[in-house]
Amino acid sequence: MTEIIKITDKRYSKQHVINQLQEGKIVVYPTDTIYGIGANIFNLNAVKKVYNIKQRPFNKPLSITVNNIDQLESITKIDTKTKSIVKKLLPGPYTLILKKTDKIHPLLTSNTNKVGIRMPDNRIALELAEEFPITSTSANITGQITGRTIHEIKKQLKDNVDIYLDMDLISNKTPSTIIDLTGNSPKILRKGEIKHELKNIL
Repeated sequence: MTEIIKITDKRYSKQHVINQLQEGKIVVYPTDTIYGIGANIFNLNAVKKVYNIKQRPFNKPLSITVNNIDQLESITKIDTKTKSIVKKLLPGPYTLILKKTDKIHPLLTSNTNKVGIRMPDNRIALELAEEFPITSTSANITGQITGRTIHEIKKQLKDNVDIYLDMDLISNKTPSTIIDLTGNSPKILRKGEIKHELKNIL
C-alpha cells in the first residue's frame, strides 16, 4: 500500500524509510532542486522498478545520491584535483559525472565507466542515503513535466511508488546542473540550478 508522509508529520521516521529502501521499496523524496525517485542502488530489482516506473529506456543512465564525500569516494575514482572541486560544489544543486568503481552495477550507468553523483543540499535527501547510496532521477514519467507537489507527481506515478515524502511545494522548477569531471578539464553538460560562481571553481 502506498504511503504519503509529510516531512513535518510525527509519522515521518528516517529509519522507517531507510528500512523500506533496504527492502527494495521505491521512494519519492525532496531534493534541493526537484523531487526525485529513490531506490537502493545495490538492489537491482529496485533499480529496474525505477526504470519501469519512469518508462525510461535502459540505455539512459540513472544518477546516484550520496550522503557524504567518503561514500562518494567508495563508489567512484577521483584524484586529488577532482576531489578538491567536488568538495567545493557539494552539497549543492549539481550532478557531477565521475568515473565509477565496480561497486556500481552497469545497469545504472548504461554500461559506461561513468556515473552521475548528487549530494543535494537537502536534509531529507542526505538522511535517506546515510546507510547506502540511492538513485537520483526526476520524479516523472520520461518526457513529462516533473510535478512540484506530491499531488501532481502522484497523478503521474500513481501507486507504483511505495512511499511519497511530502515537503509541500518545491518552489524550484530547475533541475541540477550537470558537470563532467572525467576529462582534462570540467565541462558543463546541462545548465540548471547554480549556487556557486562556477568560473571561480572550475
